[in-house]
Amino acid sequence: MKRIAIISSLIAALVLGACALSGAEEPMYDRLPASGGNAPMQEEVYPAAAPMMPAATAMAPDSYTENDSASTGGVSAEPVERIVIQNADIAVVVADVEARLKDIEQLAQKMGGFVVSSNLYQSYTSNYVEVPEATVIIRVPAEQLESALEQIKEDAVEVQSESRSGQDVTAEYVDLKSRLKNLEAAETQLQEILDSATETEDVINVFNQLVYYREQIELVKGQIKYYEEAAALSAISIRLIAEETIQPIEVAGWKPQGVARDAIQDLIRFLQGFTNFMIRFFLRDLWELILIALPFYVVFLAARAVFRRVRRNKQQKKEAAPPAEK
Repeated sequence: MKRIAIISSLIAALVLGACALSGAEEPMYDRLPASGGNAPMQEEVYPAAAPMMPAATAMAPDSYTENDSASTGGVSAEPVERIVIQNADIAVVVADVEARLKDIEQLAQKMGGFVVSSNLYQSYTSNYVEVPEATVIIRVPAEQLESALEQIKEDAVEVQSESRSGQDVTAEYVDLKSRLKNLEAAETQLQEILDSATETEDVINVFNQLVYYREQIELVKGQIKYYEEAAALSAISIRLIAEETIQPIEVAGWKPQGVARDAIQDLIRFLQGFTNFMIRFFLRDLWELILIALPFYVVFLAARAVFRRVRRNKQQKKEAAPPAEK
């Protein structure tokens, strides 16, 4: 009887665990696209969210209940804070790239964030002058994202591009919390069954199930921690461009870029005219020429046939005539 009770409890625990894992178990990391932007490197800590949406605080005060999503797993309708992952990409032209790079790194540390990656390399202007260029990815507290962007743009020669992105992951976050609660309940029941099991086979089976559920618990906890940290710290991808890169070329008052522009415009006009001519020729002029030449070709064929027939008749008459007597 005791063994039957143990097996019954084991079956109940497995059914409960199966319900907890009935949803999709793919890692939430796969749902978030990698950080975009102009920087020629990838962020190694937290990928950035791609869908564009209005800027908001990392955890806005708007409430979210189980009625907002079908994926909450039956949790009580308690309001939760929204989890929004925010990121930004910006490209600025500065007078001193290296000094500006150091300022941005210090800015991230001052705001309580950190530098994810930094890259300083050499680029070239249009007249082949070597100038520095840099890319850097930093993370700052989400509530200071706007302030960080303003300080990055401060004293910049030009802001070439700027974009903001955000992703609301509240539904996924609530779903993970619900799954974690169910997995921990199943773990507790399996532990009780393991403590009371006496048969070796039962102990091994329950222990294997317990190991599996503990692995799932750690995985879900990691995903929850990722969402919390990604929402708390926003990523900013920055490209620093040297001021010399955007300066026009001028040699003793002569601006070759104007000549090059005119030459390109002339080439484009020629290509447009040539393309228009070819279109008109094949769709109109060619058929007009064919229609005009067709009657002359027919007359030519008829005249050639008559000429050949006449020449053949003369040849036959000449061959049929008796040879002249000497």
